[in-house]
Order: sequence, then C-alpha cells, then structure tokens
Amino acid sequence: MSQKITAERVKELRERTGVGMGKCKEALEKVDGDIEKAIDYLRSTGMASAVKKEGRETNEGIIFLAENDKAIALVEVNAETDFVTQNEKFKEFVHQIAEEAVAQQPSSLEAFMQQKYSKDPGLTMDQYRALIVQSLGENIQVKRLLILPKTKDCSFGIYSHMGGKIVAIIELEGGIGNESLARDLAMHTAAEAPEYMSSEEVPKEIVVREQEIAREQIQGKPANIVDKIIEGKINAFYDQICLLHQKFIKDNSLSIRALLEQEGKKIGKPLKIRKFIRWKVGS
Repeated sequence: MSQKITAERVKELRERTGVGMGKCKEALEKVDGDIEKAIDYLRSTGMASAVKKEGRETNEGIIFLAENDKAIALVEVNAETDFVTQNEKFKEFVHQIAEEAVAQQPSSLEAFMQQKYSKDPGLTMDQYRALIVQSLGENIQVKRLLILPKTKDCSFGIYSHMGGKIVAIIELEGGIGNESLARDLAMHTAAEAPEYMSSEEVPKEIVVREQEIAREQIQGKPANIVDKIIEGKINAFYDQICLLHQKFIKDNSLSIRALLEQEGKKIGKPLKIRKFIRWKVGS
C-alpha cells in the first residue's frame, strides 16, 4: 500500500541517511513512500552507507538510574521541551521516580504508576506525575522502566552521556571487582550503539537483506569473487552492529571479544558480557 510522501517523511529519510533531500524524495517515490525500503534503495545504489535503527529523536527527556544492593532501576521520563527537562523540579521528579522504582522493584511500568508514593502515601506515582505536570505546565510521561537484578558473580558498569540523553549498562560475568572494565565497556556501548551481542544473534532475515544489498552493490564483478566480496561485506556489517565484534574505542587494535579474553587472562577467570543495555532518549 502506497504511503503519502510528505515533507516530514523526506526529512526523516534525510536525517537517517545523510543523503540530499532531492534524492531522498526520489527514493521514496520509487518505493511508494516506505522509509525502510527507501533506505535499502539508497544503500544499494551507493548513495547511503549502513544506517542505524535509531532515526531521529522524537522526544525530549532524561534517562536516570538508581541502584541499591539488590538491583538497578533505569527510567526514561519525557517532556515536551528541552527547557523543561533542564528544570531542577523536573530533574528531582526523575530522580524520585528512579529511587522509588529501585526500592519497590515493580513488575511493570503500569503497575509502578499505580503504586503509592512513599513520601506521600496519599498519592499514587501517577498522581505525583500529574502534580508535576500542573507545576511545570507541560505534558510529562514516564516512558519506560527497567529493573535489572544484581547477581553475586557479576560486575556492573554504568555510563551516562549528554546529561542523561544516552545511558548504557554492562553486566559483566566473572566475579565482582571488575567495575572499571565494565564501565569502560558501558562507555563503549554508549558511543558505538551495538544492536546485538554477536553475529549469532542477528536475525536471519536481516542477514539476507544485507546480502541482497551487497549483491546489488557489486553487479558486474566476476562470479568467482562475488561470494567472497559479499562475505567480507557481511563481516563488516557484523563489526558495526555486534558488540563483541566491534573495535574497542579505547584501543582499536582489539575487538571487544579479544579485550574480554585479554582481561580474563590477567585475572585468571573467564569474563563474559551477560547483558548490555543502551537507552537513548526518544528511541
């Protein structure tokens, strides 16, 4: 079904690919307005390189976390303008939301918003939010909430960037005492935005799509080298989107997998990233 090609749709494609407005409009016209298909078209014709999923930011807000001995709570709270997100009352509200979440460890965001606010039990968390809306004059929403339980054999690394616009967490298996390495890995994750842990996790349909794009890019090459070229492009794709394949930002002679092996040998224990989390406001 054809989608209307609006100026906003062209602008979004421009922001996601870096290609000029005119070429973006042409690409959308060729694929009936479908942005994802337009991205594939621009890549297959060589006009755009690999594009991250994030696209443009659609909300203003702050990501904040709180932790205790048992868990880490991560929350994103959105407002209409960046002006409000910089307001001290808004920041205090986000702080209180995170502290309440880590203390209560709710099963879901919906359940959490109906729980009582410990500092004023006459209010639910959602009623507390409504008071902040009245005070600041903007629609304010708690967009998402994550509770990450702590385990005894893991070190946790946390990195917040751009005043809470991007936050990354690494859960590093291999015993406590590796917090410095875990934080470096969290900083790497914030900067490099991996989408998967390893190539084994990338869905088959995405790999097939990348292979098709690569094949379009190398039309006319001798048949005996086509498969090798495609394999090289897929490996480069993995190096971009898979955390363990990425080059470590503090030492690009090492992949993250090689870094873990190196650091594990130093302490005499295997190190493994059990989980990585990367949140960006609005994505």
